[in-house]
Amino acid sequence: MKSKFLATIATVALTISAFAPEARSEEVMRISSWLPPSHVNTEIFPTWIEWIEEATDGRVTGKIEYDLASPPDQIDIVTDGAADASWIFHGYNPGRFVTTKLIELPGLLADAEASSVAHQRAYETYLKDAGEHEGVVVAAMMTHGPGQLYMRTARDGLAALDGAKIRIGGGVSADVAEALGMVGVQVPAPQVYETLSGGVADGVMMPIDTNKALRLYEVAPETYIMPGGFYRGSFALILSEAFLARLSDEDREAVLSTTGERLAAMAGAAWAKADIAGLELVEEVTSMHTFSDEDQQTFAGISAGIRQETIDAVADRGVDAAAALEMIEETARAYVQ
Repeated sequence: MKSKFLATIATVALTISAFAPEARSEEVMRISSWLPPSHVNTEIFPTWIEWIEEATDGRVTGKIEYDLASPPDQIDIVTDGAADASWIFHGYNPGRFVTTKLIELPGLLADAEASSVAHQRAYETYLKDAGEHEGVVVAAMMTHGPGQLYMRTARDGLAALDGAKIRIGGGVSADVAEALGMVGVQVPAPQVYETLSGGVADGVMMPIDTNKALRLYEVAPETYIMPGGFYRGSFALILSEAFLARLSDEDREAVLSTTGERLAAMAGAAWAKADIAGLELVEEVTSMHTFSDEDQQTFAGISAGIRQETIDAVADRGVDAAAALEMIEETARAYVQ
C-alpha cells in the first residue's frame, strides 16, 4: 500500500514538472582582464555585469578573471572560447588593427567619454566593414583620455627627447615616438612600473589616470603636458561568439541590448573620471610641465604628417577614412554628456 502511494506521488510530481516552466541555471560570463583589480575592473565591468543581470532577470551574470593570457593574446582567448569576454588594446596587435588608429590621432580636444562615443559611432558606420575584429563580437569601442609624457628625470622640451627610451604601447603612440626621435620600448601596461624602475626606459607615454592606477608617479615624477595629448588609446570590449551561441535567443538578445553606444559612453565616462583623479594626484606629487608654444607648433606639424599617413593606411582597408575621421571629430566636439 505504501509503495503504491509513493509511486502515485512520483507520477504526480513528474506530471507537474512537465508543465512547469523550464528551470534555467545561471550562465556565468567569464571576463578576462589583464590589468590588476583597479580602474576598469572596479567600474566598467561591474556596471556591465549589473546591466546584463538586469536585462536577463539574473539568468546571466559575469565574473572577472585575471592572468588568463597576456594583453596581446586577449582577442585570441575570446576567439577560441577560453574566455567569454575581454577588453583589448588595439595597439598590442600591430598590423591587424589599422582603422582604429583614427581615434588615436593627437589633438582631439575631448575627454574619454566623448571620444569613446565618437569611436563607437565611427566603428558602426565605417570601421566595422574592414573586418578587423573577425572571430569576436564587438560589444563597444572605448578610449582613454589624452596620452601624456612622464619622465624619470627632467628634460628641456621636445628636442631633449631625441634618443630617449620611451615605453610605448603601439598604434599612434609608436608613430609619434618615432617621429620625435625616441627609442620605443614596447612592453604591456602591467610591466611599465618595473620597466621604469629598472631604468630600461627613461619615460612613458600613457593617459594621466595611470599615475594612480599603476603608481607611475613613484618611478616617473616629471609630468609633461601636450595640450590635446600625444595620442589616445583605442580599446574594444569584446564577446565570444561561442558564449553568445550558448544562450537562449531571449538571453542573447538581452545581453546584446547592453552593448553599443550606451556601453561605450559608460566605459568612456569611467576613463574620464579616472583621469580627473590622476590629474589631481600628479599636480600634488609630481613636477608639472607644459610644452612651450614653440614645441606645440612643432608637434602640430609632426601630427599633421602622422594624420595623413593614418588616413592613407585606413583608406587602404577599404574604409572612407576622411569621412570616418570627420565623424569622430564632429561627434567629439558636439557631444553633450
